[in-house]
Amino acid sequence: MAARNLVHGMGTFFKDCEHPQGRWSRCSHEYKIRYRSAAGRQTEESGFPTQAEAIDRLTELYRAKRARPENQTKADRIRKYGVMQFGAYVAEWKAGQRDLGPASLKHLDSLLEHHLFPAFHSRRMGTFDHKVVDAFIQTMERNGVGLATQSNAFDKLKAILLDAHRLGLYDESPLDGVKPPQYDPKRAVIPSPAQLQGIRSSADDTFLLISDLMSGCGLRNGEAAAVNVNNIVAEDVYRVTEQVNQTTKGYAPLKHRKEGDYRDVPLPARTRLSILSYADKYGTVDGYLLRHPLDITKPFPYYYLQNEWQRIKRAGGVDIPEGMTIYGLRHFFASNCLGHNIPITDVAEWMGHKSIDITFKIYRHLMPGSIGHAAQVLDLGLAA
Repeated sequence: MAARNLVHGMGTFFKDCEHPQGRWSRCSHEYKIRYRSAAGRQTEESGFPTQAEAIDRLTELYRAKRARPENQTKADRIRKYGVMQFGAYVAEWKAGQRDLGPASLKHLDSLLEHHLFPAFHSRRMGTFDHKVVDAFIQTMERNGVGLATQSNAFDKLKAILLDAHRLGLYDESPLDGVKPPQYDPKRAVIPSPAQLQGIRSSADDTFLLISDLMSGCGLRNGEAAAVNVNNIVAEDVYRVTEQVNQTTKGYAPLKHRKEGDYRDVPLPARTRLSILSYADKYGTVDGYLLRHPLDITKPFPYYYLQNEWQRIKRAGGVDIPEGMTIYGLRHFFASNCLGHNIPITDVAEWMGHKSIDITFKIYRHLMPGSIGHAAQVLDLGLAA
């Protein structure tokens, strides 16, 4: 077998036949090419009738590999991407987000359509700095965008700009010194035990079950909607394995978790009784207690919770704290834990927070007298 080298790094073309290289142009055997892929693996392709077609294919592959950002010089990348509009850059960036599931992609598209593209679609990538990012956050605040949406939109912008920073578009990150949207603990409106009992007594059986799972086990509302009697793994332990995704309306992995991941949470006796009583009264479908009221083959719909919550509030017979949302039931779980001196590290794990920093930001003010208690304990040691 003979072969002929081209430009260094381009690869080679050859024939596997018995004919010498001088007769390749006259024999009927097809040409093959050999080259290094973008991943560095030696690769072969065959089926080229002529030498020109083999060389054309090698040239195409070589140019594509050279065009990859990691194979360009910093100056090349700045020239290419610095003038590129945000919308075009995001299209390339999004194509590389292969780990995102359907629900995450749909959420990303929503954030792009409603928040990032209206602000930046035609902006050149090289013009971003901390002032631009700060102005974006301030605009969302002025427009009354919800804090959770502000945080999500900022996180996506942050991921895109960090990608551009890694390519060398900025000498300093445009995120340096930017204060991200902060969760305001005052917005976490939490019912008292008496108010929680009032809500429970006014709810129908379905909302009662969900409120017990949220306030008793710390489940998110989507996780409570996916409650399954088979997830009672011990008398005092419930295993959270999935959620009903509000976007796809189907079962999905837990937030911040991969398919098959789970977390075990404490199961108070009252919450366990609530699960078993509901299952005994209404039955289950493959262990699931809650299904679509019009089609039991489908998961439980989120809109039902909102409708029932609004009904309870309109009835006016319950003392509901001003500004409380359904999520206040989950806040009650955290408050109950911390108020009984359960370590915040455990609370963060049970609630499924991605980072304990999130738990601290939301609930640190609920830890009764933590600084004063610490001062007293330290003083005892100093006086010994």
